Amino acid sequence: MIETSNQSAARWVDFHCHVDLYKDHSALIAECDRERVATLAVTTTPKAWPRNRELAAKSAHVRIALGLHPQLVAERENELPIFERYLSDARYVGEIGLDAGPRFYRSFPAQERVFERILRACAEQGGKILTVHSVRAVGKVLNHIESSLPQDRGRVVMHWFTGTSAEARRAVALGCYFSINGEMLRSPKHRQLVGSLPLDRLLTETDGPFVERDGQPLRPRDVGHTVAELAEARNVSAKAMEDAVLQNLRRLVSA
Repeated sequence: MIETSNQSAARWVDFHCHVDLYKDHSALIAECDRERVATLAVTTTPKAWPRNRELAAKSAHVRIALGLHPQLVAERENELPIFERYLSDARYVGEIGLDAGPRFYRSFPAQERVFERILRACAEQGGKILTVHSVRAVGKVLNHIESSLPQDRGRVVMHWFTGTSAEARRAVALGCYFSINGEMLRSPKHRQLVGSLPLDRLLTETDGPFVERDGQPLRPRDVGHTVAELAEARNVSAKAMEDAVLQNLRRLVSA
């Protein structure tokens, strides 16, 4: 995901993008390589993982995460054995997690079963990097991480984190990183929270195509805008933020 030669070294990081939901899926992978965006292409169902992996097999900068999205658990909990079958071949895991929003709260017990089982499987195999959804469920997510995924058995990146300051401190203590997108920085409350997070735990993301700018879905190459906005929120230069995010990714993937 991070290349060492100057010619191919990544310049941006998009650690959470639904690449397979763009109409030009294959072209977008090529664009990520051309623009040198280290991109984590998350999946929402394990059945999508093999095809995604095949399309990105020769990519320098795109990696595929094996996922089972909490919003789909009500219909797809029965795909958990498929997830477990593919897990040994996956370094990256996501999108996974919990969603206690009103549309998905009825499936919350099933979501917890699935999340717990995934965390335990990741801990057993070791070395996984997880991107985790936590809408209205940060405390529960952190409880599961604390009980089922020791820090020496895997690393967690909190995707689009909107918890409290206390929950953020707890996540930091558990070794979590945070992937920040432009929508988070538009909220004064969340912008203040992002400003308080440790610099060495920050990554950037688009969450495209769900996040748009000027009516168009964000693409991984657009993450440079987020780096600039994040730098402003942190009162550092854009170059310093760019370098910090890349260094954080290097540390994360080499752990």
